[in-house]
Amino acid sequence: MYFKSEISFNWLLSRNIHEVKELSRAMLACHLWDVKSDMAPRLIRLKTEGSWNHSLRDTSRAASALAAIGIAYPDVSTWMLSEQSGSSWNEEVYDTAYALIALADMGIENMNGCSWLVENYGPAWEHPGTTALILQALLSQGRLVDKDIHDWSGFIQERAGWLLSRCTLGGAWGPIATSNLVMQALLLAGYARELERENLWLFSSMNTNGSWGKGTGDITATSLSLITLKCLEKMNREE
Repeated sequence: MYFKSEISFNWLLSRNIHEVKELSRAMLACHLWDVKSDMAPRLIRLKTEGSWNHSLRDTSRAASALAAIGIAYPDVSTWMLSEQSGSSWNEEVYDTAYALIALADMGIENMNGCSWLVENYGPAWEHPGTTALILQALLSQGRLVDKDIHDWSGFIQERAGWLLSRCTLGGAWGPIATSNLVMQALLLAGYARELERENLWLFSSMNTNGSWGKGTGDITATSLSLITLKCLEKMNREE
């Protein structure tokens, strides 16, 4: 299906984007679609003392977005690693998953964190968005190693199958942001061919103004949707 991205980026670039989370997502979407913006310099200006807002999640999202355009700050990875206690970050699944994804994007492996996610996975984490982030963390880290990721291949494939089974008849996993995170995880896991229905659902969910999300649109939902569509396009082209 042909997607005319101009209307979506016209909407996105007309927004007043100033929060780290939104800037990071929107900047990555622009980069993947080769759309010029001033978001990278704006995001960099918000960095202080090796982090963004002394927030692990903000720092992780910003670090991943900047790594995509070839920018990685040693003080950022140093700060992130200093926040790791034992094998996890704050003994919290989201902090740990986001940190592992960002470290992988900066070329830094952290198998202890991956092991913590797998060993502690249980019913409390068995939600589509949470599971998707865990798979993204494992698969992102897995790009950096050859051996260790095989120890988790069964877990990854089983959880990917569970995610596919949780999709609604319409092709979604609840909120648009969650659905995008799930689709991105499944694409990383090699399930592009299984996402045809979900791809159509994502197109049909676009607002008339080119955005995604409730009302007149949401910056994060729109950015994530654009990222997913570009990843789908890339995967289909490579097959």
